[in-house]
Amino acid sequence: MPETDLSLLIDAAREAGRIAVAYAGREMQSWDKPKGAGPVTEADLAVNAMLEQHLPSARPGYGWLSEETEDNQDRLTRDRVFIIDPIDGTRSFAEGSRTWAHSLAVADRGQVIAGVIYLPMRDMLFAAARGQGATLNGQPIRVTAAATEAEAEVLAAKPNLRPDHWQDGVAPIFRRAYRPSLAYRMALVAQGRFDGMLTLRPSWEWDIAAGDLILREAGGTCTDRTGRPLRFNNPNPRLNGVVGAGSELHEILIGRLDQPMQGHRA
Repeated sequence: MPETDLSLLIDAAREAGRIAVAYAGREMQSWDKPKGAGPVTEADLAVNAMLEQHLPSARPGYGWLSEETEDNQDRLTRDRVFIIDPIDGTRSFAEGSRTWAHSLAVADRGQVIAGVIYLPMRDMLFAAARGQGATLNGQPIRVTAAATEAEAEVLAAKPNLRPDHWQDGVAPIFRRAYRPSLAYRMALVAQGRFDGMLTLRPSWEWDIAAGDLILREAGGTCTDRTGRPLRFNNPNPRLNGVVGAGSELHEILIGRLDQPMQGHRA
């Protein structure tokens, strides 16, 4: 059941936080991943090792997809799969920021049924199970109802406002903010701290899976950049961007985007 999966994810996220916090603020080994995929630290690997030992042993029939584990296509044969980012925002974690997160989810036949985003340095645990609503530290959360782009404050990296992403080359006039962790951006929209978020480049499933459910269970709409619902555990675990907001603002943003006919835009 999603409820028991959620309890499992919450316990695992808190243990991940204990491990990661022990590394925070001290020198640690780090490496650059191949093909410009970003840094990884010994803390990422330690958290991943704990999760990979603990979660599959608790759910032997589930598949496994994690940023820090070499992908195994066996997951495609499983109805349910863990989708894990041991530390989302590794670069900011290594730099001493407090806005990195653990992102843990379970997807059932492509749909997320339980998700947790945990920021241990801020004592913020966002959680949701399908059909049960979304919470922050056990209290219900809800998206805002901003109905126009002029009213909205949207979390987005600056390159997302390039003219070539938008119809007629005109970017929206919303107020822009940014946080380095994509999972945290989605959680902040679910919390109602910001009105929407978007990222228009291909994005990894492990950055998004937990936030997709939390945002939708908080009353929001979350899709790819074309407006299609997100599906997970794909052979290539990348999605065509993410747009998340309350329903009215989401419709406005999707309507303003210039949809490329071929491929993805960075």
